[in-house]
Amino acid sequence: MTRYVMVADLRRCVGCQTCTAACRHTNATPPGVQWRRVIDVEVGEYPDVQRAFMPVGCMHCADPPCMAVCPSTATRKRDDGIVTIDWDICIGCAYCSVACPYQARYKVDKADFAYGADAAENEAEQYDPRKLGVSTKCNFCADRIDEGCAKGLTPGVDPEATPACVNSCIADALHFGDIEDPKSNVSKMLKEHKNFRMHEDLGTDPGFYYLWD
Repeated sequence: MTRYVMVADLRRCVGCQTCTAACRHTNATPPGVQWRRVIDVEVGEYPDVQRAFMPVGCMHCADPPCMAVCPSTATRKRDDGIVTIDWDICIGCAYCSVACPYQARYKVDKADFAYGADAAENEAEQYDPRKLGVSTKCNFCADRIDEGCAKGLTPGVDPEATPACVNSCIADALHFGDIEDPKSNVSKMLKEHKNFRMHEDLGTDPGFYYLWD
């Protein structure tokens, strides 16, 4: 089996928000909607305090609570571990937003563009009315993964088959790959470095790992 996960090396992330911008551009999300965002946190106790930047978003859990509460089965988990939303059957109840412990879901009810009423070229090309009044979130750029795999490319290795946020990271802090493959880049990183997952105690088995000393 394949399970795609993301790894963020917090020792390298500089908080530049390039991943956020790449996600916004790739998916043409409206103002205020950030499927990939970076939060600024402080760790430690005075006087030994450090600043860290944490990329966050949908964790693509193996046991996603958002899927369990969805009354229309719009939220689903693929065989490769990616959690998706079928906008055609989503009823916009937002139960999933309440259930998600990572605040990773968004819902907008009207078209909104970055520069006012007129959509920029990128926004116009990707505008999809099905995204209005329904839940949206990061999908690990599933379309890129599927198209890349169809060409024989390897997600996490070949940029064309890898999420846009990972490709854009200027600090090489974001990584993507198949955790079920012991030879994959992410498997090797997690084996060689200390890591943790956000809210792991909730039993969601999130697919987003953080490297931290």
